[in-house]
Amino acid sequence: MLAGCLALFGSLPGWAEQYKQFGDYQVHYIIVPTTFLQPQVAQKYNLLRGKNRALVNVSVLDGSLDPVPAQVTGLAKNLMGQPQQLEFAEVTEGPAIYYLALLRHSNEEYHQVELQIKLPDGKTGTINFRQKMYFEE
Repeated sequence: MLAGCLALFGSLPGWAEQYKQFGDYQVHYIIVPTTFLQPQVAQKYNLLRGKNRALVNVSVLDGSLDPVPAQVTGLAKNLMGQPQQLEFAEVTEGPAIYYLALLRHSNEEYHQVELQIKLPDGKTGTINFRQKMYFEE
C-alpha cells in the first residue's frame, strides 16, 4: 500500500525523485508533503500528517536495481542554521525497503539536508541537497 503511494511521488511535478550513484548502488531520495499521504496509510506507518510536515523517503538499490538494506541517518538545517535530526525508520513492504523520516518546516522555508548512507558493502555515501518547503493542504 505504501509502496504504491510512494511510487506515485516520482511522477508528481515539482516533487521529482532524485538519486545518487555510489559504486554499484543507487540511493534514491525524495521529500514530499505528508498531506499527500492518505490518512489510513499515515496511521499504519505512524506518520504524523500536517501542512508543516514533510516525509523524507530514501531507498537503496543494488546493481540489479533490487532494494537492499542500508543504514540511513540525516540532518536538516534551515537558513538560520537551526538543526533538525532526521530519525529514519525502516519500512519493508514485500520486496521494497524504504527509510522514512519526518521533517518539520515553515512555509517557503529552505532546508539544507545531509544524508549519510551506510551501504551493504560497508562504505558510506553522503548526499547534500537544498529544498524549499511549502505548506500543502
